[in-house]
Amino acid sequence: MNPPGLLIKTVTSRMFAENCYLASVPGRTDCVVIDPGLEPARIMALLRDSGLTPAAILCTHGHADHIAGNAALKEAFPEAPLIIGEGDAEKLLDPTLNLSALFSSPLVSPPADRLVREGDTVDVAGMSFLVRETPGHSSGHVVFLTKEQNPWVVFGGDVLFQGSIGRTDFPDGDFRQLFHSIRDKLFTLPAETEVYPGHGEPTTIGEEMETNPYVGRGAV
Repeated sequence: MNPPGLLIKTVTSRMFAENCYLASVPGRTDCVVIDPGLEPARIMALLRDSGLTPAAILCTHGHADHIAGNAALKEAFPEAPLIIGEGDAEKLLDPTLNLSALFSSPLVSPPADRLVREGDTVDVAGMSFLVRETPGHSSGHVVFLTKEQNPWVVFGGDVLFQGSIGRTDFPDGDFRQLFHSIRDKLFTLPAETEVYPGHGEPTTIGEEMETNPYVGRGAV
């Protein structure tokens, strides 16, 4: 999938298979980096090879596999603001909260330059992203929705996957919250809306409404 008017490139970390996205407008050399993961050198190489410069770093939430590349990107591109939902900002600076303390290499990210909440917009690199709060996988999870092309695009982090949903067994996870986040914030979007998830392949809202066993039409 690459909707008209938007170029999307993906770097999938080999550990945890986390997707980092570079989104840009054709003809421009600035971009946004969404959820830079555990292999920042590969992200930097793709930026270089694509002739792109980050104008902002967007984080859907503060778990380690989605923020591990923040430090390298901020060092290389200090003018690019780091943006995250206000409810997950503390995870950037706390290895216990961002879950990296569970592994052999606790990590921290630079602090956020901007905190966002429901209804905010992020206007950057010729794109406009609407923020929707989608708690459940983490308490401060947000998604970034852009309506500037047809179909619309959601960068969804660990909320809705192709045929699945984000885990809710972490300390601030909650299945009912996640269920309602998806039903109320995502399934109200047009069926053709494309979802670029934090793990796995892209999908559409319509496909997940019809077939997702956890939150689709057949789920209670």
